[in-house]
Amino acid sequence: MSEPLKSSRYPSSALSMAQLFRVVLFDIDGTLLRTGGAGVRAFRRTAALWGHPGAMDHVRFHGRTDSSLARQFLDAAGLDASSSECQRFLHAYSFLLDDELSRNAGELCPGVLDLLNGFAGLPNPPIIGLLTGNIRVGAVLKLMPHALESRFILGAFGDDHESRDELAQIAHARASVFLNQSLTGEQILVVGDTPADIQCARAIQAPCLAVATGSYSVAELATFEPRWVTSNLAA
Repeated sequence: MSEPLKSSRYPSSALSMAQLFRVVLFDIDGTLLRTGGAGVRAFRRTAALWGHPGAMDHVRFHGRTDSSLARQFLDAAGLDASSSECQRFLHAYSFLLDDELSRNAGELCPGVLDLLNGFAGLPNPPIIGLLTGNIRVGAVLKLMPHALESRFILGAFGDDHESRDELAQIAHARASVFLNQSLTGEQILVVGDTPADIQCARAIQAPCLAVATGSYSVAELATFEPRWVTSNLAA
């Protein structure tokens, strides 16, 4: 089982850790920021537009991709679940997400801004990217209010594939193309707050720093055996 990073050592060791990697890939929700459920509310409103209010009430969102959530809803409702219909659903969702975020954009998780600034100040900073279940426009909408959208050079998004494991493969390939070299998984660090983040890191043989700023505790995350686990990015 992975040992928690000791809070007294975390800030300096995190920056030292970053220098060991060419690429650091961040999840968004529960890792970089919390939106107070804006995405969940937008999904529920979209389901209502499709004539099925309440259909998303018992769906677990954590660690899921937007595309898989859209397809699950359409399948369960007995509706057309083709790729084009999923895209139409997610297009409507993005407008409702924008509306939700305009009322409350949420907050950054502890330590995120200091950590990103610290990365930028390293002599050989890693490439910073995203590995998120959010569709691309949803990711931008969530990051923009916090002026973070320009911090991330590359990534993989929920409209690239329904599977987070496949998204990890896509992000890995894009990072290799960007750096013009064949990266190994050990050159990539995945940072996330759910077991799905730990698993998708494993899918590309990359280490994961699991952070308990989402819906899982340090102890719960540790049972999935990430390389490292910490209470938050400022701990």
